[in-house]
Amino acid sequence: MDAAPITMSGLEHTFGEGEAGKQVLFGIDLQVERGSLTVLMGPSGSGKTTLLTLMGCLRDVQSGSVRLLGTELNGADEETQIALRRRLGFVFQAHNLHDSLTARQNVLMGLQVHGRGAPEHHRRSVSHLLETLGLGKRMDYLPANLSGGQKQRVAIARALVSNPEVVFADEPTAALDKASGHAAVTLLKDLGRFRGTTTVMVTHDPRILELADKIVTLEDGAIVRNEAPARAGLAR
Repeated sequence: MDAAPITMSGLEHTFGEGEAGKQVLFGIDLQVERGSLTVLMGPSGSGKTTLLTLMGCLRDVQSGSVRLLGTELNGADEETQIALRRRLGFVFQAHNLHDSLTARQNVLMGLQVHGRGAPEHHRRSVSHLLETLGLGKRMDYLPANLSGGQKQRVAIARALVSNPEVVFADEPTAALDKASGHAAVTLLKDLGRFRGTTTVMVTHDPRILELADKIVTLEDGAIVRNEAPARAGLAR
């Protein structure tokens, strides 16, 4: 397996075909280190979400190379991609919770999706995650009785409960207040430090940039900056 969980070389992507085609990614070269928090930034339409979905086996690689957890995605069959997705966690802007299930049950479903049962120690993990994200008193609430930010925190817990090797997050803090957003991203950082979980996050939220290990900025489908954030005055 590659030392880095994600490597890309010469990655390009086009939507549509022929004269109607529009190229949205150009010659992307990027390596994401194990256990790191990498933030993708850039204006709307710069290619951030497209890049995220290509890394996460949610879109077929057309041109160039993407290696995820030691497997080349360019040309990978559906069975291979499904097996890889079981090792990943996803957090999207839409929380996609099941309305008929409580917060606790929605998070437990994250284990079932990965082919795991829910013995007592899993239930304790769910409770701990929800408490960490400030939902200890709302575990048995249905989504209709949760705020938008609370629903998003449930979705984050669902993505993390199976201990994924890589987490892909698209604007996970957009619906959260400063304290909740900071707590959620700090949890991702802690998972990287203690379990080696790698996180790639698309965000426009400047409040969490100080937590990033690397900030990758895209413009017009190309990487224009790839650097560690300024940490003046911050303990490393």
